[in-house]
Amino acid sequence: MTSPWTVTPEPFDSAVAAELWRAYYTEVSDRWYLLHEGRTTDPDELEREVAADTGAYLAAPGGVLLVARYRGEPAGTAGVRMIDASTGELKRVFVRPGMRGKGGGSVLLAQVESAARDLGAGRVVLDTRGDLVEARMLYARHGYQETAPHNDEEYAEHWFAKKLVRDT
Repeated sequence: MTSPWTVTPEPFDSAVAAELWRAYYTEVSDRWYLLHEGRTTDPDELEREVAADTGAYLAAPGGVLLVARYRGEPAGTAGVRMIDASTGELKRVFVRPGMRGKGGGSVLLAQVESAARDLGAGRVVLDTRGDLVEARMLYARHGYQETAPHNDEEYAEHWFAKKLVRDT
């Protein structure tokens, strides 16, 4: 049986990528504000922050953005950018809430790890927050280990790494 999921590279500045970036940012921002301040993200702040992170670091030659589609509909993203000659950093790993539980996160991780290997990475790292429990569980299920911080991102609370095995 054919998988309902397809994953393909997507320009970081395409309409599909922009819409998924907005959905991702809105969810993680709203979750943070609801947890810490009991409100959703201010619309002006949302527009400012979405515009401030263009995702240009997910363009060749040092990065790639992937879009997952479920039965043809854009359902998630995952990107990787090289932070040194052998380390890729995962960015924008996201599956729309209505598409979760259908295997998309696992499909995206496998594909973004392959893309990282293609860029020369022998290892990938990422950061996430404590309240993003589903993300942390996904990474742990796929062999990511918590590590010491590899960056000083303002909202990062957990850091993960995984050694990549070469495709055979």
